[in-house]
Amino acid sequence: MRKTIDLERVPTLGSLYAKALGDRVKELLPGAKTSLLVLPEVSHRVAALRPDRDQLVAYQRLMGDTVREELPSVFVHGLVFPVAMSVLVRDDFPLPLLGMVHLANSVEHFRPISPSSELEVIAYATDLREHRSGTQLDMVAEVRQADELIWRGVSTYLARGVWLGSKPERVAVSHDEFVPPRRSASWSLAADTGRAYAAVMGDYNPIHLSALSAKALGMKRAIAHGMYLAGRTLASSAPHEGGYTWSIDFATPVFLPSRVDVSFIESVDSTRFCGWNAKSGKPHFSGTIQRL
Repeated sequence: MRKTIDLERVPTLGSLYAKALGDRVKELLPGAKTSLLVLPEVSHRVAALRPDRDQLVAYQRLMGDTVREELPSVFVHGLVFPVAMSVLVRDDFPLPLLGMVHLANSVEHFRPISPSSELEVIAYATDLREHRSGTQLDMVAEVRQADELIWRGVSTYLARGVWLGSKPERVAVSHDEFVPPRRSASWSLAADTGRAYAAVMGDYNPIHLSALSAKALGMKRAIAHGMYLAGRTLASSAPHEGGYTWSIDFATPVFLPSRVDVSFIESVDSTRFCGWNAKSGKPHFSGTIQRL
């Protein structure tokens, strides 16, 4: 049974990243304790989150979406992400936040959500499990309005080089060769794409901001935020009546600046999409949108 911890307000991502950096420094000090790989049995809750209309409009314009009286699903993710991240930086959380790899998202968007809604947000970590490159887990965020579950998102992360047990033997993994489908659109992503997203959503993760800050964390250049890519995708193809689900898997990072080609393949009640590097043809992401 998880214990629910109420937060007075949605924490700022800047304060959470600062704590994560401080925790990382402590881990590198001589004599630092090693945590057992057990997830804390807690949920963090914000009882009354109210979306900001100016932020909503700025987000819709950034994504090239129509300005409308409805919360985009990826925008909702951005609103609840700080609550989820507050779980990841707990003192009893066993995995390091910095360097964690974002693998995938799966979201149930049960109905349209009004910008005037007062939302309850609950977030928790679950399903710690082995991965060939380390340990992965799911961060779950649930959004309710008047006790009705209206949005639920699962974000999957990987902590590379952190093992639940002994390090497994390396096994070769084969992948089907990616053949780019017919292009539906092409995105030119500028070097400041990460900074533009951060200015709207408050997510100033250094790996997205500049080549200099990204190199400090081991990246060769800044990379596009996964939720920016998801937001651009859903702005083009998400339904605006009724509920739907969407999922996205990330394959390779989008280094900035870059040109990304995207494909949308529509059927009666679903859309399959993927994005790839316009120059090399390497896949960046793929997923599905499905009407409920």
